[in-house]
Amino acid sequence: MDSLIAGYRRFRADLWPRRRQLLEQLAEHGQHPRAMVIACADSRVDPAMIFDAAPGEIFVIRNVANLVPPCQPDGAYHGTSAALEFGVVSLGVRDLIVMGHGQCGGVQALLAGIEDTPDGFIAPWMRLAEPARARTLACQPADPQLVCEQETVRLSLDNLRSFPWIRERVADRRLRLHGAHYAIRTGILALLGADGRFAPVA
Repeated sequence: MDSLIAGYRRFRADLWPRRRQLLEQLAEHGQHPRAMVIACADSRVDPAMIFDAAPGEIFVIRNVANLVPPCQPDGAYHGTSAALEFGVVSLGVRDLIVMGHGQCGGVQALLAGIEDTPDGFIAPWMRLAEPARARTLACQPADPQLVCEQETVRLSLDNLRSFPWIRERVADRRLRLHGAHYAIRTGILALLGADGRFAPVA
C-alpha cells in the first residue's frame, strides 16, 4: 500500500496540475468516450497505456480473459453485460474493441483444464470460452496459447452480437466492433481484419 500512496502523491504533485483543466471539465460535463475496450484484468495489460488515452477517452471493461458472455437477461448478476449496456446505450460509444493479450493466465488455465470447485468462480466463468478451446485444439496449432487467445477474442465478438441493442447499432453503423491482440513481450498490437486474421498495426 505504501508504494500506491507514494504514487498518488506523485500524481497530485505532477500529473494533477497538468491535467487539472481536463479533469475539472470531465467532472462538470460528464464523460463522453468515443470508444470502449473490453480487456483482461491482467495487471500487465493497461488499455489506457496501450492506446495512450487521456481520462475520458475510453470506457474500459476488464475481466478474466476479456470474455463477453452471451446475452442472458435472467435477473442474475451480470457485471460485464451491465457495463456493456451502459457504454453502448447510455454513453453511445462508436467503437467497441475486444482486446486479448499474450501470456493470458485465464487462457492458459482453460487449455490445461480448470478444476471445478463448489465455491469457485473461475471455472464457471472460463467455461464461457470452451468453444474457443475446442476450435484451438481441433486445428492442432504450433502455438495453442496464442491461437486460443485470439479465439477468445473472436468468441467475445460473436457473443457481443447476441445483444439486440448492439446488433441494431452495428446494423445502422452507429457502432463498429473490433478485435485486437496485444503482445506483452513486444508491445505489438494486432488487429483482426476482414479476412479473419490478426495483423500487426503498421
